[in-house]
Amino acid sequence: MHNKSEKHRLPVTVFVLCLFLPSLALAAATPHSGLDLTQTWIGYSALALFVIAYGLVVSEEFFHLRKSKPVIVAAGIIWVLVGIAYMQAGDADTAGEALRHNILEFAELMLFLLAAMTYINTMEERRVFDALRAWLLRRGFSLYRVFWITGLLAFLISPVADNLTTALLMAAVVVAIAPNNQKFITIASINIVVAANAGGAFSPFGDITTLMVWQDGIVVFTDFFKLFLPSLVNWLAPAFILSFAASRDRPEAIDERVEIKQGGLVVIGLFLLTISMTVSVHSLLHLPPVLGMMTGLGILKFYGYYLKRRNQNSPRNTLPADEKTTYLPDSEIDSEEEPFDIYHILARAEWDTLMFFYGVVLCVGGLSTIGYLANISGFLYHDLGATNANIMIGLISAIVDNIPVMFAVLSMEPNMPLGQWLLVTLTAGVGGSLLSIGSAAGVALMGQTRGMYTFFGHLKWSWAIALGYAASIWLHLYLNADLM
Repeated sequence: MHNKSEKHRLPVTVFVLCLFLPSLALAAATPHSGLDLTQTWIGYSALALFVIAYGLVVSEEFFHLRKSKPVIVAAGIIWVLVGIAYMQAGDADTAGEALRHNILEFAELMLFLLAAMTYINTMEERRVFDALRAWLLRRGFSLYRVFWITGLLAFLISPVADNLTTALLMAAVVVAIAPNNQKFITIASINIVVAANAGGAFSPFGDITTLMVWQDGIVVFTDFFKLFLPSLVNWLAPAFILSFAASRDRPEAIDERVEIKQGGLVVIGLFLLTISMTVSVHSLLHLPPVLGMMTGLGILKFYGYYLKRRNQNSPRNTLPADEKTTYLPDSEIDSEEEPFDIYHILARAEWDTLMFFYGVVLCVGGLSTIGYLANISGFLYHDLGATNANIMIGLISAIVDNIPVMFAVLSMEPNMPLGQWLLVTLTAGVGGSLLSIGSAAGVALMGQTRGMYTFFGHLKWSWAIALGYAASIWLHLYLNADLM
């Protein structure tokens, strides 16, 4: 799941916004159903607020200001401005209806992600991922095989888990096996980032952009698999090139053993059941996918209750009653002794990210109500053409967060065939691999590898990643030509 914030993107983000400003000033774009406020003080103020808020988002590492805070405040002010404009025009209903529509969009997305995050965090708490990492370390694979195995696992795991968790897990294996080999860590990290982003592009569960397209009912679940081969090529093309730089050395195996905690395998089964239920209620009953995910979360809570009761009845649990009711911070909790608590896991969800989505959805929705997205849509999808526009969306997503980019596209509602919707889903999902700052996976790995995998180390191989990007687009246009 992408979530980008690095210093290098701020000037380029402003440049991209300025690139569109000439087209925003033109009124002869796609018709906008409502007041055209794009050339009023309200429109300019709202646009300036969004640019300032997003500037604070991408400067998070300098100000240490959570990224959700500026966009939430900007969203509130933007919608107040929209409300003032419509009240002055004598329309007391349109602004409120538009705002409620955007809040509904966010609510479905937030609840879906909350359920998915809870399942992933539960598997992490049950040490499922730790066990997989320890198993890989004990195998004693050569660095060349580690390169391919971690890339393949990243590609296969990310369609059902978020790309950030997947990348961190595989990078932990790489760093443990070759802790002082910067060259190998760099190319292996690049391979993992590309594979995780590519794997998420052909599954509604693999990336927030695919999830948004699926939840809107634009692409049905099975149609996403038409992107499997293009996504595979997107990873394999640069991986093949990078593999020539991978060493054939065989480091000594690390004898680390991790046992999955009780119920870990059951949680995996419940997650797969939840995914099946989610797909079924959406495909067969045409109900929102969030219903299936939240029902699955309820089932997980029941199972968590069973684990908690079983733990409480265990002979180990002999704490006095007053100590059992004492609150302990996370750092002091002994995972072996503390009873399983699903609400403790719920609290570990990425709440800043979820609130960031709220701010982004409402900011973009406000700019759409003002009329800016209609103008951008006219420039992109009328003047440039759908194919060129969707390829450009992928390039922009390497610099600007792909969540507002994709939500903007959905808000534009361009009249495109299925093949073009699949194309923009592909490009928005894999475009972030072009730069290390282009996805949550890349940003996280730069921190996890302690500076061994860097922005410029990734940039050195961007040409190979770009070849994979171009090859995946060409293959999609070839294989799915009848859908274009």
